[in-house]
Amino acid sequence: MRVLGIDPGSAVTGFGVVDGSGGGFRYVSAGAIRTAAHEPAPMRLKHIHDELLELIDEFRPEALSLERHFVAQNAQSAFRIGEARAVAMLAAAERGVPLFEYPPNEVKLSVAAFGHADKAQVRVMVLRTLNLHPASEFASDATDALALAICHAGRARAAAPAPMSDRRRTPAPRIRAR
Repeated sequence: MRVLGIDPGSAVTGFGVVDGSGGGFRYVSAGAIRTAAHEPAPMRLKHIHDELLELIDEFRPEALSLERHFVAQNAQSAFRIGEARAVAMLAAAERGVPLFEYPPNEVKLSVAAFGHADKAQVRVMVLRTLNLHPASEFASDATDALALAICHAGRARAAAPAPMSDRRRTPAPRIRAR
């Protein structure tokens, strides 16, 4: 199963694509959609929307995984994150990709085996789970998006687990910036 994880934000929206199968998980792609600070909010949201549609068209995910709840320092931040979440939902709906939402603690529990793991712990476990080199550099938004993808792929494959395949460390992936 191919899953596109999205960590929404109005300035930076992280994305991560993971293939999950009975034998484990495989890294496909990750990166960040960045918007220009000087652009008005509607143009930023349009940019995010257009880029998400391109990612869906390119990678053809079977599911889109999005964080259900979010924490924001203030009301304006909460509104901006909510708007970016809505854009991700719209892109999934437009392409007919099923959308699944997970609370942050469930994602952390799924990836790091601890529902209150910090960003560093999540990053280490994402790299380990995807068998990527520890020196791989990802923006935290991309790492969070990969964690969301892993969370859903793990839930989807939990019904029929298969033995883990021979896991060899792969070289550091090429990071994509959009």
